[in-house]
Amino acid sequence: MDTKQNYQIVLDRTLEEIGKSGTVPSLLLHVCCAPCASYVLEYLSAHFRITAFYYNPNITDAEEYDKRLAELTRLAGSMPMDHPACVVSGRYEPGVFLAASRGMEDLPEGGERCRACFRLRLEESARYAKAHGFDYFTTTLSISPLKDAQLLNAIGREMQEKYGVPYLYSDFKKRNGYRRSVELSQEYGLYRQDFCGCAFSKAERARKTKEV
Repeated sequence: MDTKQNYQIVLDRTLEEIGKSGTVPSLLLHVCCAPCASYVLEYLSAHFRITAFYYNPNITDAEEYDKRLAELTRLAGSMPMDHPACVVSGRYEPGVFLAASRGMEDLPEGGERCRACFRLRLEESARYAKAHGFDYFTTTLSISPLKDAQLLNAIGREMQEKYGVPYLYSDFKKRNGYRRSVELSQEYGLYRQDFCGCAFSKAERARKTKEV
């Protein structure tokens, strides 16, 4: 059985190497929502020139998609950062997500459907990073206690090999990253959704709430 990698230690080493180089590389940061982005932007903006890439075709509808994008844009414009971040929105293409999850609609959260969703979003991020010459790419998804950092980093490695852009290995929930994101969400009055974004997770949350 493979030993789990501590990706916070891996990130520490990468940041140390970047610091010694005296450069400020560019980072394409895939962002799922403003609350998850808050701590990551605070943490990494001292080391990178960040572009927050909002690509989430899994989100239920255009209204929810636009609401999350507006909150991310507001946060990026108001949070003090050593190197200010900009926001880029990918295409809203829910049909792509539905195609990727076909046949897995009834699976529970955290299973194969979620893996397909992670791969979909990370691949588009890697593709964009390659096309626009970024030095690194990564995602905010690992800040969630419900997301498997081992899986996310494995997919990141796969996309790094496929597209040739280094993946910034990380586990942002470490060192109280998730708790800090909650604090920052309160400080900036951010909209915090109670489901990951897709219609399947929304339905599961509604069912569990009804059962309580």
